Amino acid sequence: MATHLSHPQRRPPLLRQAIKIRRRRVRDLQDPAPQTTQEVQVQSHHFSSEERDQLYEEALYTVLHRLGQPAPNHVKETSELLRYLQEAFQVQPEEHQQMLQRVGELEKPVFCLKATVKQAKGILGKDVSGFSDPYCLLGIEQGVGVPEDSPVSRHRQKAVVRHTIPEEQTHRTQVKSQTLNPVWDETFILEFEDISNASFHLDMWDLDTVESVRQKLGELTDLHGLRRIFKEARKDKGQDDFLGNVVLKLQDLRCREDQWYPLEPCTETYPDRGRCHLQFQFIHKRRATVASRSQPSYTVHLHLLQQLVSHEVTQHQAGSTSWDASLSPQGATILFLHATQKDLSDFHQSMAQWLAYSRLYQSLEFPSSCLLHPITSIEYQWIQGRLKEEQREELATSFTSLLAYGLSLIRKFRSVFPLSVSDSPSRLQSLLRVLVQMCKTKAFGELCPDSVPLPQLVAEALRMGTVEWFHLMQQHHQPMVQGILEAGKALLSLVHDVMDDLYQCRHTWNKIFHNVLKIDLFSVAFQELQWLVAKRVQDHTAAVGSLVSPDMGESLFQLYVTLKELCQLGPVPSDSGVLALDGFHRWFQPAIPSWLQKTYSVALERVQRAVQMDPLVPLGELTKHSTSAVDLSTCFAQISHTARQLDWPDPEEAFMITVKFVEDTCRLALVYCSLIKARARELSAGQKDQGQAANMLCVVVNNMEQLRLVIHKLPTQLAWEALEQRVGAVLEQGQLQNTLHAQLQGALAGLGHEIRTGVRTLAEQLEVGIATHIQKLIGAKESVLPEDAILPLMKFLEVKLCYMNTNLVQENFNSLLTLLWTHTLTVLVEVASSQRSSSLASSRLKAALQNLEICFHAEGCGLPPEALHTATFQTLQRDLELQAASSRELIQKYFCSRIQQQAETTSERLGAVTIKASYRASEQKLHVELLSASSLLPLDSNGSSDPFVQLTLEPRHEFPELAPRETQKHKKELHPLFDETFEFLVPAEPCQKAWACLLLTVLDHDTLGADDLEGEAFLPLCRVPGLTGCEDPGEAPQTRLPLTYPAPNGDPILQLLESRKSDREAQAFVKLRRQRAKQASQHASH
Repeated sequence: MATHLSHPQRRPPLLRQAIKIRRRRVRDLQDPAPQTTQEVQVQSHHFSSEERDQLYEEALYTVLHRLGQPAPNHVKETSELLRYLQEAFQVQPEEHQQMLQRVGELEKPVFCLKATVKQAKGILGKDVSGFSDPYCLLGIEQGVGVPEDSPVSRHRQKAVVRHTIPEEQTHRTQVKSQTLNPVWDETFILEFEDISNASFHLDMWDLDTVESVRQKLGELTDLHGLRRIFKEARKDKGQDDFLGNVVLKLQDLRCREDQWYPLEPCTETYPDRGRCHLQFQFIHKRRATVASRSQPSYTVHLHLLQQLVSHEVTQHQAGSTSWDASLSPQGATILFLHATQKDLSDFHQSMAQWLAYSRLYQSLEFPSSCLLHPITSIEYQWIQGRLKEEQREELATSFTSLLAYGLSLIRKFRSVFPLSVSDSPSRLQSLLRVLVQMCKTKAFGELCPDSVPLPQLVAEALRMGTVEWFHLMQQHHQPMVQGILEAGKALLSLVHDVMDDLYQCRHTWNKIFHNVLKIDLFSVAFQELQWLVAKRVQDHTAAVGSLVSPDMGESLFQLYVTLKELCQLGPVPSDSGVLALDGFHRWFQPAIPSWLQKTYSVALERVQRAVQMDPLVPLGELTKHSTSAVDLSTCFAQISHTARQLDWPDPEEAFMITVKFVEDTCRLALVYCSLIKARARELSAGQKDQGQAANMLCVVVNNMEQLRLVIHKLPTQLAWEALEQRVGAVLEQGQLQNTLHAQLQGALAGLGHEIRTGVRTLAEQLEVGIATHIQKLIGAKESVLPEDAILPLMKFLEVKLCYMNTNLVQENFNSLLTLLWTHTLTVLVEVASSQRSSSLASSRLKAALQNLEICFHAEGCGLPPEALHTATFQTLQRDLELQAASSRELIQKYFCSRIQQQAETTSERLGAVTIKASYRASEQKLHVELLSASSLLPLDSNGSSDPFVQLTLEPRHEFPELAPRETQKHKKELHPLFDETFEFLVPAEPCQKAWACLLLTVLDHDTLGADDLEGEAFLPLCRVPGLTGCEDPGEAPQTRLPLTYPAPNGDPILQLLESRKSDREAQAFVKLRRQRAKQASQHASH
């Protein structure tokens, strides 16, 4: 029997009766409707014993009656498939054999070949137009036992269908007019009995209708068409032309085939006759199993699929692996055979797969990604009209059931997808994608039209799940012992868990929900949790009340800090959004005094313990403070950290809290100074070695310096700048500066005083040694050179300063150097003053000062030059420079100073002299022309003067053989014209020295008494032409020299020379200079 399944639009009249028969037979092939409709419970994937037996029978029947060659990826051996079924259904061997025997005794099904003629390409053109009107005849020839290689067999393969197959078993397609590439897409059901000797035959013919010669000539296009007309004339009228055939043995076909086959000729003419596209499928009719007779094919296949998938998932779980939706070759082969034999469409197979997988997913543990393929397949093939009402209800139920189950998992995602399992995020993301894919399908939209949008459902599930999770965690943290303190600890632990959960929501889960559903999970969770937390914290702080114990204060502080972190973690609130935690700091106001007191008490205890444990030994070569300084820095850092944690929102109260923190910190600093000094006294009390006591004192000073550095950082650590901006609107201008900065400066001043006191004590220990060594320097024998005399002092300083530099930080060492330098200069000034008359002692002191300057500068590592070169230093250096000089050196310095005075004098108040001077090197003569004097002072009672000029080369010890020269005396003349020439026979060498000069002394001649001094002028000889490097001076230029007076207050050089009583030369020089100074002072008084 055969049935034609296509519904063409055009049918030849002769086929109508055959088509009616085929339609009737198609209805016979359809599955009988179930007697009762049972709703499948998706919560369970197990079958009753009776259902299992019927399903097992169905599976065995499918394997035993398989048809066709197996596909390459399918299992060939029947025994292997039977063993697999036995394991999948968990059937004992004896029961299996009994079932196998019983199934073998059942009536065989009716074997059918479902053949679909799709299309053909490149067929022969038989009509005069060059085209054909093709149609196909097809059927199955049941073999008669002829050997395959015999001539009769080969002849039968080439025989046409109408000659080999009875007419009632022959089927015909529609005729496609005037084409060489016909498309039919018609399906036929062909029954057969024995596959081993059955063959499929298809003949393709060109329909030949009766036409007149005139009609054919009208269709003529070329000579080939003319030959076809002559050929047609020789044929019987109405005889169709053979186009080719396809003959296939059924046993060579696979269970399903889809191929192009060449059209074979009956003769060797025209071997290339085109190709034909055919599809084959071996199916059953009238299966003898209970399930096939009582249930629809789709339902039976669904149950079989569910049973096999359940088995394979269980097998993977036993092996600790995850099922990836890939069936084993045995399971895939059995399901393929069953779907093929039952002639299930691809859509019904996808639907069965979806129903089975969605049910099993709710009871077995396997990846939700396995659901993506079946739901996608349903979407691609969805046509609602192909489903029966019960099937639509079943599919809709699967949608709603999976959606409800998925939402329940999402609601409990924190426990269902724990982050302790590495693949939890990917599993949740896969579930969300499956739900999204399901809800956006056409099937879901048509079958579940009233469903709420998925994002809304998921958001509500997340909200409810967050609340449920919070209550569960609250029960988990319920204290065993009832009490307000225990309740606070439990609440703190609960808030910590909330923080951890929100952190996970933000950094792990939020991106999954946002990427898939555009849902901000973090915002949903935060909004719910902050309300729940706020209610419990407010109740707890109300229960604590205003009297806060230290332990309760610590608990409340930790809770306060955690709530601050919780608020900072939350999203930025909108303009209209109000959070329950807004202003939560007000709940903790009663605990602030307890927090501040606890912070100070803890810090004080740590400081006391640190000082008590401190051995006052530097921590290392680079770290010169001791352990207590480190601990103190840690204490202050902890106070600053506590202040930052507190960060009180109210500006005015925040200012008062900061004031308290600064006050406590400064108090701790002063307490530490007292404690560390007491510790040093305690440790040095039993020490006989004074060096060890000095070591400890150095460490104490360094610790205080380190403390000062820490105190300096308070404004930064306590964020004063930010505080000032916050409190600007509530405090008076300058109040913060006057309060906080005043506290800070007071503490720094106290520390500075303590540091200076310590450094002063160290300096006093060294000052005695420095003074002693300076006295020994003066008392050394005269034979000892100054460089050797100062060695003990320098060695003493080198040892002591290196020691101090090693044990003091740089700041304190510089302070010590400053004190020592000031003291050393004072001692040197005192000693130098007492040794003015001793050039030897002054030379030693001068060498000492020079070396001390180098020592205290230490190549830039000690005091800077500006700190060394004080006014005292400069005065002492100048005095020692003079005191250490010989009498002649002092005389030279005197004339250098007078030459300098002459160069700086521009006023001619005392008058001036004009001269010409030159030196002739060839004659070794100094030639001086004294031209005139002018504007002299009237020194006589008559209002005039009797001037003359005395010329001497100074200093006298440089020109011992040259006597002074004098000009003529001019009576009563204030502007004398001398016009006199003098020559001095003198070598050039002494004239080129800086102090060599021509002294011009202008005197007023007095007949009865000593001559009066008009003034002095000094001409440096080194500047005279002929002594400046030019051999021929030429015409000497005029030089006008203003007259000057000696210093009226006494020259220090003359004072030093005067103190040297035993030096006749010095005394003679001083006598003359004193006389000139006396004369100058007399004239100045007048």
